[in-house]
Amino acid sequence: MRLALLFSSIVVLLAFTSCGADAPRLAPAEAARRVAAGTAVLVDVREPDEWAATGIVVGAEPLALSDLRGERRAWKPFLSANREREIILYCRSGNRSGQAASLLAAEGFRTANAGGLRDWIAAGQKVQALPSKESP
Repeated sequence: MRLALLFSSIVVLLAFTSCGADAPRLAPAEAARRVAAGTAVLVDVREPDEWAATGIVVGAEPLALSDLRGERRAWKPFLSANREREIILYCRSGNRSGQAASLLAAEGFRTANAGGLRDWIAAGQKVQALPSKESP
């Protein structure tokens, strides 16, 4: 009984530690170079309240991880339009972007984790406020 419990615990631990292994980690400068070359798109997977508080990296698409895991209202058209391009993701710290990159990689997309917003700011990348969406 103890051996079975130990074995199942090890399997669960390995599953969690391998999360994110599907997507390489990119430095902001390399990610920005790929986006500028047109071979990749940059996505901020944080949530709307975070975008409002800090802004997003210039040129990034704001697409929440919660939507990717949920109904994919914003993600469906984005993924359809960008199937052939590499999808480079960032969040606050690099954790959620790693989760999103792994999820998309499992679906056949080419992905990379570009870390956290603080990495982008430290690398001198520009941040912009999100344009307000006007009501009809």
